[in-house]
Amino acid sequence: MMTTLRRTKIVVTLGPSLDDLDMLERVIIAGANVFRANFSHGSLQTHEQRINNVRNIAKKHGKVVAILIDLQGPKIRIGRFKNKKIQLEEGQAFILDTKLGSDEGTEKSVSLDYKNLLHDVHSGDTLLLDDGRIVLIVEKIKEHCIYCQVVVGGELSNNKGINRLGGGLSAKALTDKDRSDIIDAVRLHADYLAISFPRNADDVKEARTLLKAAGGNAGIIAKIERSEAVTHIEEITKAADGIMVARGDLGVELGDAELPGVQKNIIHTARTLNKPVITATQMLETMTYNTIPTRAEVSDVANAVLDGTDAVMLSQESAIGKYPDKAVAALDRICRSAEKNPISKRSRHRMDIQFKYVDETIAMATMYTANHLDIKAIIALTESGTTPLWMSRVRSSIPIYGLSRHPSTQRRMALYRGVYPITFDATHIDRRVINQSAVHELQRRGIIKEGDLVIITKGDLIGIHGRTNSMKIMTVEGLKNPEAGSGGPS
Repeated sequence: MMTTLRRTKIVVTLGPSLDDLDMLERVIIAGANVFRANFSHGSLQTHEQRINNVRNIAKKHGKVVAILIDLQGPKIRIGRFKNKKIQLEEGQAFILDTKLGSDEGTEKSVSLDYKNLLHDVHSGDTLLLDDGRIVLIVEKIKEHCIYCQVVVGGELSNNKGINRLGGGLSAKALTDKDRSDIIDAVRLHADYLAISFPRNADDVKEARTLLKAAGGNAGIIAKIERSEAVTHIEEITKAADGIMVARGDLGVELGDAELPGVQKNIIHTARTLNKPVITATQMLETMTYNTIPTRAEVSDVANAVLDGTDAVMLSQESAIGKYPDKAVAALDRICRSAEKNPISKRSRHRMDIQFKYVDETIAMATMYTANHLDIKAIIALTESGTTPLWMSRVRSSIPIYGLSRHPSTQRRMALYRGVYPITFDATHIDRRVINQSAVHELQRRGIIKEGDLVIITKGDLIGIHGRTNSMKIMTVEGLKNPEAGSGGPS
């Protein structure tokens, strides 16, 4: 029988390190749930090959994994240097020149790919390059140049990003490249589409319009990495299907000291509004080149889990790191340990809120009952995955099994905290024995055993979205007919 399950999901970024199929297989076996294709780097052909590799190996092992395509967005970068890199010294003058050739950078000046920066900054503003490692103060803007003084120097290499402390850059969230990439994401059957640098809900809505126009229905994840997005966090969360706390650029714009509190608020907001949330960036960064994480990284991951994040994400640790499989194993270990804490199992989610929908009410009643009775498993027969999503907002140690006939729904549920997708087509089963068939499916998998108490949720009209209207508590009986049901490999 299955014992402890990790409820927090693991998102893994694809890259050269996972082009090794043996390593990719080890990462999938180690427990990766979602694979992120970062469209800021690499060719479309490379991304397509990597996504196909993931799907083929996951199918081989009977695993349900989701694909998240991450759009580049308006990343503002400097150009390139004649000698690939320079050394900046504190106090020296440095110019950002919008008319300089893209390969003509020197110790005195470098080009910009974002010409409107001239109009977005003012004298006295602080500019942060290379994730805040280089700090410049704007002294004046004249014609096509931004004249700066170096406050914090160091080595600066090609194509590093620029942020303005406090945010306020006018760059639109969706670039021409993103619009083209959305079409490719639909063709590649992405389960989630991450929108970079949204400023407000309108940016998310625009992405959804483009996605639908291309014939796609992926879930939209809004990456919170601008200070303006923090100001509009509620409206962005309501417009999106999920949230990512993208701590790299967000930490640069806000300042590192502000980030932990903002992260907690974003996670709380997402959970309150019934949306999944991913915590990302530098979670186990030292494992890019080391086999074990630092104690600080362990605490960082554990605190995100205790705050209720649905997923934690690896970036360069898996994309270019030496030990992607060990990094996934470390996340798995840390998440499981954090989930043992009583804080992770208690919830008053929506206890004082009036519900709007019947299926939402069933989901909340199910979780309240499960947390106050010796329930071993929750079985949710679902078309869209919405009822299991609502259930997953309530802190609990009881696993939620989302049984669906739709592969796309199964993959969506791969992101939800504490939800485990299983292939099950209830539309071909006599409605009088659906409950028993669903229970038998879990029995055959060794998930539950005779005598266990389980809760089943479903709708009277099987196969129709949004009609969950019943909850039933059942005692598992002996498995008399092993051929009952219509499950397949999850």
